[in-house]
Formats: sequence, C-alpha cells, structure tokens
Amino acid sequence: MERIAVFEKVSFEQFRKDWKKFSETAGEEEVRAIYDAISLPKRATAGSAGYDFRAPCALSVPAGKEKLIPTGIRAKIDSGYVLILFPRSSLGFKYRFQLDNTAGIIDSDYYHADNEGHIMCKMINDSREGKTVEIKAGDGMVQGLFLPFGITEDDHVSTERTGGFGSTDKQQ
Repeated sequence: MERIAVFEKVSFEQFRKDWKKFSETAGEEEVRAIYDAISLPKRATAGSAGYDFRAPCALSVPAGKEKLIPTGIRAKIDSGYVLILFPRSSLGFKYRFQLDNTAGIIDSDYYHADNEGHIMCKMINDSREGKTVEIKAGDGMVQGLFLPFGITEDDHVSTERTGGFGSTDKQQ
C-alpha cells in the first residue's frame, strides 16, 4: 500500500474559532479539554479501508435535526488523491445518521485553506422512527477513505485554492 497522507490536528486557535459554530456557550477550559482529547483518525484493523473519525465530545442529535461538528483534524494529502468521508454504517443502519451532503470530499489543496483545512462534518439524523442519536465522546462518527483520481486530457486548471469550505465553487 502506498502512503499518501498524514492526519494532523488544526491549531487550538482554529479549533476554538470553529467550535463556536457547534457550541456558543462552551468556555475556554471546556474547549481546551475537548481539543486535547482529540485523537487522529485510525484504521480499526489491517484490512480496514476507512479511517475512523471520532466524536470530539458526546453528541445527542434528535430525529430530523442536524449538527455541524468540528473534528479538529486536517489531512495533508499527496496530489492525485482525495479523502472521501462517509457515515459509519452502524449509525446509518440504526438511525439514518448521515452526512448532510451524503459524502464529504476533502481535496489535497484544502490543507492550505484559510481555515487550516479543518475537516468539519455536518451530520443529520434522518430517523423515520423518531430515534435520537447518542454518541459518546471518542466513538466513531464518520470514516474516511483515500482514493486516487484522474483528470481529463484537456484539463489545464492552474487556479489555486484561497478559501476554505465551498471556496472552489467561487473560483470558476
């Protein structure tokens, strides 16, 4: 297997800024404790394709509700590869807990974005039975796969990313 990426934590300053989107009431000490407890994504077994992203804190998401969850993680990815995030199967089967955009695409140049490439997951509980999703701090929440990609023969894009989430759409 080819080694093509490295996971890192974003800076505490970036995490604190983004955490306000999740919880406006969290104090400095609470945010620091959450940040310090964040672990880098890992594969569960030698045969696992996906890297498990863990919940940075306990989460409770009622049916029909969504949450934007800062992971505290960024990925330095070699050119020619992409990180794709998917919901964990068990949460999807039990609750229909999923990424709001179905799959998250993390481009290699996102690492250099103005938000330090902070990977955030907007999750929705689409339960049809009214179930509330309860996830403990440190439990798996989404999984990421690194995949190679190709481009067309007539592709001559040379524009570089300047912003964070959603910025590539503005550069066309």
